[in-house]
Amino acid sequence: MMATPLALARRTALCCLFVIGACIIGLALGTPARAEAAAAPADCPPEARVPSAEQVQAGRRGARDHGFLWRADKDGRSAYLYGTLHVAKLAWLAPGPQVTRALAASNTLALELDLQDAGVQRSLADGMAAAAASALPEPLRQRLARLAAAECLPPQAIAGLGPELQVATLMSLIGRRDGLDPAYGIDLFLAGWGHATHKPVVSLETPAMQLRALLLPDAAEQISFVEGALDELENGRARTQLARMAQVWADGDLDTMTRFEEWCECMKTRSDRDAMTRLLDDRNPALAAGIDALHASGKRVFAAVGSLHMVGPGGLPALLEKRGYRVEHITAAP
Repeated sequence: MMATPLALARRTALCCLFVIGACIIGLALGTPARAEAAAAPADCPPEARVPSAEQVQAGRRGARDHGFLWRADKDGRSAYLYGTLHVAKLAWLAPGPQVTRALAASNTLALELDLQDAGVQRSLADGMAAAAASALPEPLRQRLARLAAAECLPPQAIAGLGPELQVATLMSLIGRRDGLDPAYGIDLFLAGWGHATHKPVVSLETPAMQLRALLLPDAAEQISFVEGALDELENGRARTQLARMAQVWADGDLDTMTRFEEWCECMKTRSDRDAMTRLLDDRNPALAAGIDALHASGKRVFAAVGSLHMVGPGGLPALLEKRGYRVEHITAAP
């Protein structure tokens, strides 16, 4: 594998917020705090809260569609593709009318990973433990510790993780002061909804596959990754870029999302492009094959994966078209 340059570390880590980043938070810190818990100190980001019954009802009444939705027809049945956001706002959780209808028309929910599945959680925990933290140079360790402290992240929460996973955790947390929290991730919400409504929930990938996409093979690449990512965190660009990505998703702005290469600053070098291919396009054929296999077995599938997996000629809508589906984009936001 080509060595990861600083540009790759700075940009790819930001543009590819993996679902595993949100899961690390869940495994390390637990579920959102109960609504009646004491408030966090004033200088800490707001803690995620379990919404009250009144908030849930209000959210349902005012829900509007967010994200990106497609219907894929083949063999007289429809499957749905939904581009999600792994770090989101509480107000965005309740699905709007279009997404609600698609969920109601489906009998199987397919996710990158079912984060509510105990076996998936165990496999992730085992995989992260196996990727034991390697020693970083002291200046980097101190910078990482300062950023973790600024996010009010307990040192023990990430101490046993490899450098890449520590950075992924921080990347997942940087939007909390803007209301963006991994505890409100759309995939996580859908997993909970699927289990609560007793619909089958299927993982399209395995924890090992997701970990392989994030872990780097040697110490030199890890150091380069950490250096670049810490630069982006410290100068504020990571937070700004996350906020933009989230707003594009909330607005259902498919044109801007499709042109993300123009504004994400993540495709400037060959190494950048190779990394994005590995993190997105190389995973998409297996995701598409999994969706197609569920559909071929007679299931009515609602497949929800990260939005960047949906765009371009290697995105899931295009791959399903190549498999004989008639794919139509449904405007999911006004």
